[in-house]
Amino acid sequence: MSDPDRPTREGWKLLLSTLRVQRAGLATGALVGLAWTLGKVAVPQLTKLAIDRGIEKNGSLIFWTLLILAAATIAGFFAAWRRFIAFRESRLTETLLRERIFAHLQGLHVGFHDRAQTGQLMSRSSSDLQQVQGFVVNIPIFVSQITMVLAVVIVLFSSDALLAAVSLAPLPFINVSARSFSHKIHPAVLAVQQEQAQLANVVEESVSGVRVIKGFGAEGVQQRKLETEANDIQRESMRAARIRSRFLPAIDLLPSLGLVAVLGLGGHRVINGDMTLGGLVAFNTYLTMLIWPMRNIGMTVAFGQRAASALLRVNEILSEEPAIADPAHPKKLPASGLAQPVGAVRFDAVRFGYDIGHTDVRVLNGLSLDIQPGESVAIVGATGSGKSTITRLLLRFYDPQSGSVTLDGIDLRELKLSDLRRAVGVVFEDTLLFHDTVSANIAFAKPGIDSEIVVRAAKLAGAHDFVMQLPEKYDTVLGERGFSLSGGQRQRIAIARAIVADPRVLVLDDATSAVDPTKEHEIRDALATVMRGRTTLVIAHRPATIELADRAVLLDNGVIAAVGTHHELLATNNRYREVLAAMSHTVGE
Repeated sequence: MSDPDRPTREGWKLLLSTLRVQRAGLATGALVGLAWTLGKVAVPQLTKLAIDRGIEKNGSLIFWTLLILAAATIAGFFAAWRRFIAFRESRLTETLLRERIFAHLQGLHVGFHDRAQTGQLMSRSSSDLQQVQGFVVNIPIFVSQITMVLAVVIVLFSSDALLAAVSLAPLPFINVSARSFSHKIHPAVLAVQQEQAQLANVVEESVSGVRVIKGFGAEGVQQRKLETEANDIQRESMRAARIRSRFLPAIDLLPSLGLVAVLGLGGHRVINGDMTLGGLVAFNTYLTMLIWPMRNIGMTVAFGQRAASALLRVNEILSEEPAIADPAHPKKLPASGLAQPVGAVRFDAVRFGYDIGHTDVRVLNGLSLDIQPGESVAIVGATGSGKSTITRLLLRFYDPQSGSVTLDGIDLRELKLSDLRRAVGVVFEDTLLFHDTVSANIAFAKPGIDSEIVVRAAKLAGAHDFVMQLPEKYDTVLGERGFSLSGGQRQRIAIARAIVADPRVLVLDDATSAVDPTKEHEIRDALATVMRGRTTLVIAHRPATIELADRAVLLDNGVIAAVGTHHELLATNNRYREVLAAMSHTVGE
């Protein structure tokens, strides 16, 4: 039988473990809050003495006034210090969690990102963390208010036990109400946060896919999706609001009932001479001081429930184990040198399939391929034959389900991921440029390198001339994904980026597909320059690009069906000609 309270307990457990690293700062905030409590609690007591001794007995009002002012000043000083600590610790919590989530997301395997919704990840990295921050900022305040409640209760019972018992009778009911409120608000808050994540996903997809949306005139479709999610958020938020509207007024009202008792019973005691007027005023003031802390306790419980719910969602990411990770004892790639050329790649009986809808869709069926150092090989195959899968396995985005992939004789699973991905550079079909300067995009793999290296790489890639025509030349900031440039220009920037990275193995994953055929020769010249003397895999559709390679490999049914130069296969292999004809028709050649 499932435990309905388990998610709540798990959320609070995660919250406490998260805050454990900040216990020193939070403890400091609590001590400062204690000093604030002393100042606040002293004011009504001094007011009582001012009335009883300064007014009733014609004492020095100035003396008592200065004491009250001093106590209030102390309380104000420590209130400001407490708030500063509260915000400092809350922002630190948010920062640490955000950095942890980002680092974890960066370390997760590509398969996770293939399945995950970007909007969900963004929501958990932003709005969910804000919920945690909102709770942490209340902790020092909450602790100081708890101490104030205890101090006030002690003072009240010390002053008049009977009156204190009558006036504080509603307090246990406040605790019961707060517990019931906590239990009911948790699922409502969690539902709101889940709907907010869905809305974020719609917005992210609409912004990133705006060209497709406009191209199909589908703005209305996305608008309706957003309206649906926005209405869902409104519905769930109103459900949470109805829960708050039932409980929070009770938490507000119950302490006020004590005031009625104090005025009734306490007033008669003053008339009868059993209590001083100053004592009644102080008693009333103390009781009034309880109202906001008691209400704030309920609010803090609500904040805590939101934070616990948010951390449960965050932990869904943090608990995700990367399927691709560094080995416990990684090996080093051999150093390059004239006596020992590097860049040898070997696929040995590799089998691989993608898990799509819990079904293994087989792509490679025992693929074996040897590529010598400095050799360039073109991989040719029909759509879906596994050409790009070879790239993903070589970068270790995925691991083969059987067989092995080696680089310079070392199984990729025995290398650190950072070492492997520095050794293998890729120019992808879908070129992604960042919202940064041209120079920063070219130097992406090695930020901070000399500008002369950047310019040299741009010249080799055939990008220098058009870069010099940009408004700020190499300091021109490109728009999102580099869409302010043409497809050919983006591709040349990507090639320059690969030149700067200087990998021992270069993969050109359909690097000319986005380029106009009339401009292809410009890219081909740049590619030929980059490929010279470097092990290169060319994933290509166009014959002109395939010709750049020393030999071509026909991939069919997940295995190597034929090997030879482009012209040899064109002359002798019917399947090779069929694949090229089909691809030429697809790309409009």
